[in-house]
Amino acid sequence: MKTSIEKFNVRNDRNLTMLVDFYELTMGNGYFNNNVANKIAYFDMFFRRVPDGGGYCIMAGVDQLIQYLSNLSFTEDDIRYLRSKNTFSEEFLNYLKDFKFSCDVWAVPEGNPVFPNQPLVTVKGPIIQAQFVETMILLTINHQTLIATKANRICRAAGHRPVMEFGSRRAQGYDGAIYGARASVIGGCSSTACTIAEEMFDVPAAGTMAHSWVQLFPNEYEAFKSWAETYPDNCVLLVDTYNVIKSGMPNAIKVFDEVLKPKGIRPKGIRIDSGDITYLTNKCRTMLDEAGYTDVKIVISNSLDEHIISDVLAQGAKVDAFGVGERLITAKSEPVFGGVYKLCAIEEDDGTIIPKIKISENEEKITNPGFKKIYRIFDKNTHMAIADLITLNHEIIDESKPLEIFDPVHTWKRKKIKNYYVKELMVKIFDKGVPVYESPSVNQIREFAKNEAEKLWPEVLRFENPHNYYVDLSTELWNLKQSLLHKYSDIFE
Repeated sequence: MKTSIEKFNVRNDRNLTMLVDFYELTMGNGYFNNNVANKIAYFDMFFRRVPDGGGYCIMAGVDQLIQYLSNLSFTEDDIRYLRSKNTFSEEFLNYLKDFKFSCDVWAVPEGNPVFPNQPLVTVKGPIIQAQFVETMILLTINHQTLIATKANRICRAAGHRPVMEFGSRRAQGYDGAIYGARASVIGGCSSTACTIAEEMFDVPAAGTMAHSWVQLFPNEYEAFKSWAETYPDNCVLLVDTYNVIKSGMPNAIKVFDEVLKPKGIRPKGIRIDSGDITYLTNKCRTMLDEAGYTDVKIVISNSLDEHIISDVLAQGAKVDAFGVGERLITAKSEPVFGGVYKLCAIEEDDGTIIPKIKISENEEKITNPGFKKIYRIFDKNTHMAIADLITLNHEIIDESKPLEIFDPVHTWKRKKIKNYYVKELMVKIFDKGVPVYESPSVNQIREFAKNEAEKLWPEVLRFENPHNYYVDLSTELWNLKQSLLHKYSDIFE
């Protein structure tokens, strides 16, 4: 019998292999006991709708998915716990004891703009394994793609101004803070307040002072003076503890004059964390300029999101950088990314792929069958993205010939494309359980995401009523889908 301390250590040294929904284990046991555990299955992870009514999402989380899939194994404690449930056969538990991941996996690389109903991750392998990894695929890609997408919206609203992620203390748990910080940088943030994120991912960590620093000293001037003496080369003062215009700014300028100026050091900035952003930043800008500090930056951090940032900038706020916290790290306006994981095909012993479809009276929940891939189509002259085309995996697009695409619902809406080139979006990240893809650095992904988003038309990028980016099905895939719908149509008669 373990002591409470030993139990705590087991929980603290968690094995993420066990982060599964319980039904994945009961189904695995069922597959095993019904002699279908090694049946080759194909699963797609995709989402149905862009959060916040946006036009696109930013793919993120692939590197963490690779780490998870590379380290799947069950400990003796895990097996002991599962045996205690009196639910699983000993044969199944012995299988788990010697578990070795052997699936093929494809994914859209991080930083790519992605759209509803296209596969973000595809898993091919023994169904007992492909089913087992469902929860972690969804959890990992859903969370980071959600936060990267929100960060990208916020950073686009800020324009050329840096956005710092300030949300660690508002995140849903420490993993939410750490991986939310990573996703925020992928989405475009210049830095994060989360120190461990810099240590883990080599992304810049940044921060200044809290109001408690100012409150600790006898007066605001002494607090600012002490800070400037401690950090003369990176002096940013928080000026809203008492009164920005009557106290904070005069004391900040006095410290700049008396402490930094005699040393020949220029202050870096002031930060405002409350109040009327437009009014205060205009007043502060005037005061700084009149005091000879035209180069000193104004940083704002006050429950911000893309809409507030857009509004205050449109009103003429004088802001040089933003610190964005809870509304970014939690994607507060829409905190759920609705990714799903669905069986799309099985494979017979002779290698024949049998497509599978999920049918629903709700049209958006009808899945696309078969083993698929995605082509992104670009205009050769502008290099702007025209559309995405989902095809069956064996299909090849001949760029020398015109390509006709059509709306998969309103099929009369057709377009013939000429003078184009295509790029396959998905890459193989595991081959028979062995990782075969090396992830770029987070900063490289950030630059890639920025460049790829710029290949989308402005109509797709706008916040309100964005244009629907075309994600079409190839003729062969569309015909396959219709044949399966027709096959099962009698169920609805």
